[in-house]
Amino acid sequence: MREFLIFAGTIEGRTLAETLVVVGEKVHICVATEYGEEVLMTNPCLTVHRGRLDATQMAELMGQVNTKYVIDATHPYAVEASDNIFKACQMADKKYVRLLREEGDDAEDEAVIYVDSLTKATDVLNQTEGNILLTTGSKELAKYVDQISDITRIYARILPDGVMVDACRKMGLLGKQIICMQGPFSVELNRAMIKQLNIKYLVSKDTGVSGGLPEKLQAAKECGVKTVIIRRQKKETGYAMEDLLNKLLSNEALEEHVEGNDVLSGAEGSKVKNCHQVVTLLGIGMGTLQDMTIEARLACAQADVIIGAPRMVEALREFGKPSMYSYKAEEIAEYISNHPEQSQIVVAFSGDIGFYSGTKKLLEALQKMTVEVRLLCGISSVVYFASKLQTSWEDMKLISNHGRVQNLLAAVKSHKKVFSLAGYAESVRTICQELVENHMAHVKVFVGCQLSYPEEQIVIGNPKELLAFACEGLCVVVIENPQAADYVVTHGLPDEAFERGNAPMTKEEVRSISISKLALTQGAVVYDIGAGTGSISLECALQAVDGVVYAIEKKADALELLAKNKKNLGVANLEIVAGLAPEALDTLPAPTHAFVGGSSGNMREIIDCLLQKNPQVRIVINCIALETVAEVMDILKEKSFSHQDIAAVSVAKSKTLGSYHMMMGQNPVYVITLQEVVS
Repeated sequence: MREFLIFAGTIEGRTLAETLVVVGEKVHICVATEYGEEVLMTNPCLTVHRGRLDATQMAELMGQVNTKYVIDATHPYAVEASDNIFKACQMADKKYVRLLREEGDDAEDEAVIYVDSLTKATDVLNQTEGNILLTTGSKELAKYVDQISDITRIYARILPDGVMVDACRKMGLLGKQIICMQGPFSVELNRAMIKQLNIKYLVSKDTGVSGGLPEKLQAAKECGVKTVIIRRQKKETGYAMEDLLNKLLSNEALEEHVEGNDVLSGAEGSKVKNCHQVVTLLGIGMGTLQDMTIEARLACAQADVIIGAPRMVEALREFGKPSMYSYKAEEIAEYISNHPEQSQIVVAFSGDIGFYSGTKKLLEALQKMTVEVRLLCGISSVVYFASKLQTSWEDMKLISNHGRVQNLLAAVKSHKKVFSLAGYAESVRTICQELVENHMAHVKVFVGCQLSYPEEQIVIGNPKELLAFACEGLCVVVIENPQAADYVVTHGLPDEAFERGNAPMTKEEVRSISISKLALTQGAVVYDIGAGTGSISLECALQAVDGVVYAIEKKADALELLAKNKKNLGVANLEIVAGLAPEALDTLPAPTHAFVGGSSGNMREIIDCLLQKNPQVRIVINCIALETVAEVMDILKEKSFSHQDIAAVSVAKSKTLGSYHMMMGQNPVYVITLQEVVS
């Protein structure tokens, strides 16, 4: 563990210290006030020294810290403090390193007045009328009160420190003139203050992007208010935040800076101005800072704004950055487009950006904009949970039942291990109930709740034991099914697998040929028209596990059998539709495949309806009666199907009579396949 000594007083200093602590380094940080200590994170690796020190006292402290570098992260206007730190480094034989704050560019705007000193600022203000909002802090507030002729015009924004409030009172400012708030301040908040206090002039130092200068300028411009900006008194050399963090985290040697001089004792300073927007799509991992990658923490430390759903933004609140709550791609893209002054933008996503994330949609929107896009991966819940269970995840089927519908049953049947994002406890109970109802109570369920947080829970049991599962927070599940090794991957269930009753059923061999002719895809949308017992519907559903099958049937007894067979076979992606085709098809989504086993005399109307919904739908028709064959042949003369296939299927099955096996012929069936194929 390395040690660092940082003299802070800015958000950059605090961010630098906290970032180093998070990655496991020991940091001593010096702050001048009780408030400066109060806003720091609590960590055993972070030692806070509070109080104002002179050069001699600083040197004594430096001698107690095992580091060769001392980092000056004080405010760019704290000239006296920087002078003392530099002198102390010379006394203690330490190397002085300056952390720079980026300067703002002089705005080409008549409403912005640049001056070189506080005195020149008050000279300008004394020639004007109207209320003044001072955003320069409390250190030099007494000089403003002394030099502005009418102090009733002054509204001072200071940190919420009791000592500072008392000092303002002693200067003669009334309570209504003292605004105690901690930044950063958004454009919206600045604008609200300006309007509420009827401000005509806003005064600021050149605090740069991290000091909130762009937000002040934008708010003032929108409110028609003039801004007085006090330029920095000297040109400093040093490291920008990104460069310094990169060097510290990679343990590179640092250049010593000469305080107050434009010349370095080594190479030139590495301060680089941003000239365009960089949008970082960031996977934050499980949600706690210690589970974020170093690169992710660095991106947040450098961000001008952090965007994301409330849970993600709150997880990153310790970085002290302005934020925007949103998870909608269009809304985020619009915000980025409307805020060109923000050059470093982080959009935070839970877990990893490539695992059921909103990254894909946002990336498409950003690629249409003139921004640079970076993608930083995070630790996904599947990787984290697998490590907790001490198992591999390479052989897991990965799905999500959080905010989407996926065929969990099919996944569990065909895979020994299935991982799913489950949402909240209610979703876990629903999953377990579905497993029990579909004869899968033998599987083992692992539930992870509030992963990586202090409240983390891991619960293990079978589905029946977890029917009453309760837990606060988001959950994931892993389901182990040792019987998945025997899962049949081809169609061809025996006729005995279905309850038949008096409803018609497509027999096993004809069913196998018909399904083969359908040429199903994994995500197919299938209509089974005249479904009967559902033998075709169910086998299609078992094959197209990521799709959905609609079994259309008009007879009540057949509908009852359909429901029983669906439950017996544990098929989740089969929807039973009561009604007569083609009317029953009106509200259904467009099919990719259709099987017609019974048309009730409406063959022409059914085919017209299918083609209207999808001109390239693949249709397979089973005909037993010659009249049906004739009707289909008439339709073929009128329609132009580029793919036509007609097969006459005759099947004989053996039947045992005593010691003999007799072949018994079944009714011949015509299997007709039609599709308009577009190359």
